[in-house]
Amino acid sequence: MKDQSHTQLPTGRDIPLLLGGILGIGISGPLIALSAMPIMVLIFWRNLGGALLMAPFALRAKQWKSAQERSAILWSALAGLALSLHFIGFFIAMRFTSVAAGTALTALQPLFAALYVKKLGGHIPSKAWLGMGISFLGVLIITGVDFTISWRAFLGDIAAIICAALSALYVLIGAKAQKNIATSTYTTVAYATCAITALPAIFILSDPIIAFPGVEWLLLLALIFGSQIMGHTMFNFSLKRVSPAVVSLIVFFEVPVGAIFAWWWLGQIPPLLVIPGIVLLLAGCSLFVTRGASQ
Repeated sequence: MKDQSHTQLPTGRDIPLLLGGILGIGISGPLIALSAMPIMVLIFWRNLGGALLMAPFALRAKQWKSAQERSAILWSALAGLALSLHFIGFFIAMRFTSVAAGTALTALQPLFAALYVKKLGGHIPSKAWLGMGISFLGVLIITGVDFTISWRAFLGDIAAIICAALSALYVLIGAKAQKNIATSTYTTVAYATCAITALPAIFILSDPIIAFPGVEWLLLLALIFGSQIMGHTMFNFSLKRVSPAVVSLIVFFEVPVGAIFAWWWLGQIPPLLVIPGIVLLLAGCSLFVTRGASQ
C-alpha cells in the first residue's frame, strides 16, 4: 500500500464511513450511562455481538492458512485483550463522571500512542510537545474540578485516562495485525477475545448474564450496531486508506456528539468549569496531531 498523506482529507466512501463512525462512538458513552447492566456483562454481550456480526465476512476471507495470517490472528487476539481492558476503564468513566469529561479524557489516545512509539525508538517532533503541554493543562483542569465535586467523579477521570492509554495500545497492535489480514478477520478475533476475557470476571462477581428487562437488551443492541459496528469497525475500515493522524482528529468529534446525546437522553450538563479544560485538551490534542503529522 502506498504511503498515506497525513494532511489529505478523506474522500469517496471513507466520508460516510467516518461520519457513521463519529455518530457510533458518540452515542456509546450516553448508552453506557443509561444501561444498568453490570460493566463486565455489557462488555461481554457488546463484543460477542460484534464478533458474530463480523464472523461471516471473516470466514469468507479464509485468512488462517499462511504463517503470516496466523501470526496476525495472534496479534488480533492480543489487541482484543487490550480492548477489553480499555472498555473496563471507559465504562467506569461513563458511569462515574460526566460523559463530556470522560470522552474528552479518552481523546488523549493519540498522545499515548506517540509516547509508545517514542519508547520503541520513534521520534516525536519538538513542535508536537507544545500540543501535549496544552492537553496536560486541560487534564489538570478537568480532574481538578471533578475532584472538588466528588471522589467518584475524580476516579472516573482516572479511569478515562487509563482507558485512553489502553486504546492507543489497542490501535497500535491492531495496525500491526491488519497488515496481513482483512479488517473483518481482525475485528472478529479481537471482539471475540474481548468477550471471552470478560467471562471470568462475570463468574467471579456472580453477575446475572441473561436476566435483564427488555429495555436493557434494546440499549445493548444499540451499542452493538451503533457503537461497535458503526463506530469501531467503520474507523478500522477507514484506517486502510486514511492517515491515523486524520482519523485521530475526526475522532475528537466524539466529545461534542457524546455531550449532546448525554444532555438529550440524560439531562446531563458538564460542570461549567470543566468546559475550558475540555476545550484546552482537545485543542492541545489537535495541535499535537497536526504538528506531528506535518514533520
